[in-house]
Amino acid sequence: MNQRLAVLGAGNMGEAVLAGALSAGWAASDVVATVRTEAKAQHLRETYQVATTSDNVAAVQGAGIVLVGVKPKDVGALLDEVASAIDPAAVVVTVAAGHPTEFYERRLPAGVAVVRTVPNTPAAIGAGITAIAPGAAATEAHLAAVEHLLAGTGAVVRAAEKDLDAVSAISGSGPAYVFYVADALAEAGVLLGLTRAVARELATQTLLGASRLMDESGEHPVILREKVTSPGGTTAAALRALDDGGVRASFLDAATAARDRARALGG
Repeated sequence: MNQRLAVLGAGNMGEAVLAGALSAGWAASDVVATVRTEAKAQHLRETYQVATTSDNVAAVQGAGIVLVGVKPKDVGALLDEVASAIDPAAVVVTVAAGHPTEFYERRLPAGVAVVRTVPNTPAAIGAGITAIAPGAAATEAHLAAVEHLLAGTGAVVRAAEKDLDAVSAISGSGPAYVFYVADALAEAGVLLGLTRAVARELATQTLLGASRLMDESGEHPVILREKVTSPGGTTAAALRALDDGGVRASFLDAATAARDRARALGG
């Protein structure tokens, strides 16, 4: 497959994928990114040594992989702009929330492969997870190419497209939930008399260590939680307060709300 990569919209997620592709071995000379401002263009050129342009049509010409990184509301107009210039053998990869592959296929030349992805922001440091799902024309070779593209951003899993809105609610929005918890823990530390700097470090390193332990041990989170929780101890008292406050139910409600919003964006 042609390795030339066009990143249409190098915002936070587009730039994260671009950086990951380069770390996975992509040649900077094979990458072009479209931007709206000269400041962003200068940043990309100086940081990654890639070509930049404000011309989406020029960017896709000759590209084997076209990454759609614009906001969901702008995807339709972008596809209408570039459709006639896209190589029929190219694979179009989208990181935009909501829109199904069929939305892209209706606006692109017949037979163009589309792969829908749901990444998350830790991709920017190579610690993300991205779910990918094929459109009607996407083959095993296309999926393998997208997995290679995303390898530098972290883990990649395959999922059914019908499940991607749920994926978005869990891992796509998930970092925000973690940051929310980190902020709450740090504020609790301050309330209990710790300095803000110490409280923040305790919260950050506790979340980091707990995540690594869960990942590396392979144990179910319930088992790990039980290992921390002595009968009648401090952790048991804290968990009871969380349950009394409806925290678990609130997470379920939050994920459902995020899933429903993703569906609405694709409507």
